[in-house]
Amino acid sequence: MKTLVIIPAYNEQDNLLSLIEDIRNRGYDYLVINDCSTDGTEELLKENDLNHFDLPINLGIAGVTRVGFKYAKDHDYDCAVCVDGDGQHPPKYIHDLISEIEKGNDYVVGSRFVDQKKPVTMRMLGSRLLCFLIKVKTGRSVKDPTSGMRALGKKVIGQFADSMNFYAEPDALCYLLHKGLKVKEVQVEMKEREAGVSYFHNPFKSIYYMMSVCLSILFVQ
Repeated sequence: MKTLVIIPAYNEQDNLLSLIEDIRNRGYDYLVINDCSTDGTEELLKENDLNHFDLPINLGIAGVTRVGFKYAKDHDYDCAVCVDGDGQHPPKYIHDLISEIEKGNDYVVGSRFVDQKKPVTMRMLGSRLLCFLIKVKTGRSVKDPTSGMRALGKKVIGQFADSMNFYAEPDALCYLLHKGLKVKEVQVEMKEREAGVSYFHNPFKSIYYMMSVCLSILFVQ
């Protein structure tokens, strides 16, 4: 199965080289999408001749991944796998996601909570709220709606490349479940960020994220 690994990157100069080396050693094509980084990410990508796009403006995660989906569609990939540029998504699980696409699933989520219990933290309370809203809207239960590690089959690549209207992963997941596509979660273990700062270190951004996604699930998807 011809597969492209899409790597959104914003200020990930300290994480990208080891991540890309691991992906390349496993034989996968990849595309880094530099979302107008303000550190040395652009220079790093150019100096090491890595396959990438440099965006002229900051699009955010939904816009960045759509660029990747368009590239995957234009280059006739059968599967696209999203892996965060911060290195928290170990490439060793890419094979597991692709295997589920090969079995006929349309969208496969690398989930932290298929076999493991979700901890009781403020962030996980937000995850539980999103799970509840998705259940209300679609009748389907999900375990890890915010996971950014996911694989898309060819049908979903085409849909998301042409008419993606999602803020983030949870409302994209809600849309696909509502449309009756085959969605699967597989267990993965995620790593802690080794360098740099997460988007969600800012509490105001976290609140804005939750409000936007909840409204999208309830009234858009």
